[in-house]
Amino acid sequence: MKGILGRKVGMTQVFDKTGKLVPVTVIEVTPNVVTQIKTKENDGYEAIQLGFSDKREKLATKASLGHTKKANTAPKRFFKEIRGVNVNDYSLGQELSADIFTPGEMIDVTGTTKGKGFQGVIKRHNQSRGPMGHGSHYHRKPGSMGTMRPMRVFKGKKLPGHMGGLTVTIQNLEVVDVDVENNVILVKGNVPGANKSLVVIKTAVKNPDKVNTAYDLVSYEEKVEEKNEETTPSETVEEVA
Repeated sequence: MKGILGRKVGMTQVFDKTGKLVPVTVIEVTPNVVTQIKTKENDGYEAIQLGFSDKREKLATKASLGHTKKANTAPKRFFKEIRGVNVNDYSLGQELSADIFTPGEMIDVTGTTKGKGFQGVIKRHNQSRGPMGHGSHYHRKPGSMGTMRPMRVFKGKKLPGHMGGLTVTIQNLEVVDVDVENNVILVKGNVPGANKSLVVIKTAVKNPDKVNTAYDLVSYEEKVEEKNEETTPSETVEEVA
């Protein structure tokens, strides 16, 4: 198990050399810092704590400053624990970058879904409306509340209420490409959350050892040809008599 924190940038598409279009989500993964290592002797379980996204010291609490000072790093905006890792492979203050994942690897991505506010059952639970004409008085209502007895609404009844803002994990996503220079990971498909929101990338729980064949992506970088100045022909001037 391994993991890293990132920020969702948005969605785009890439092409491989066979012409196949691949929809991807761009996740910015600036270097994470190991701010704490938890062991069974001290904490009862093994895990590492990662810090992500620097913030000004003026905005950090004294407790947060002291915590990050032990790892010899700047105050962080987000902290997350990654369990199931081999703590012997990490050291306090170590930086983790996007290259911990490779193209073709299967991952699970966790994020907070977009908040939709108070919504009805049609939008929230995908229910159908009633007839709109012929004297029908049932249009967008939630439906029957249950039996006459015991004179209460049963637990689990789908009703209107707050929609979104939930922690959701999408499993078995594929890493399409890893750009270490720009601190970016391209993930095939969609990822929960709004743009600029925090996401957690971990090794896939159901397929931890599965690695697909990496895409041979098309590169649009311009090739600059170097000119050899030594072989430039000299201009000759012919005198006209």
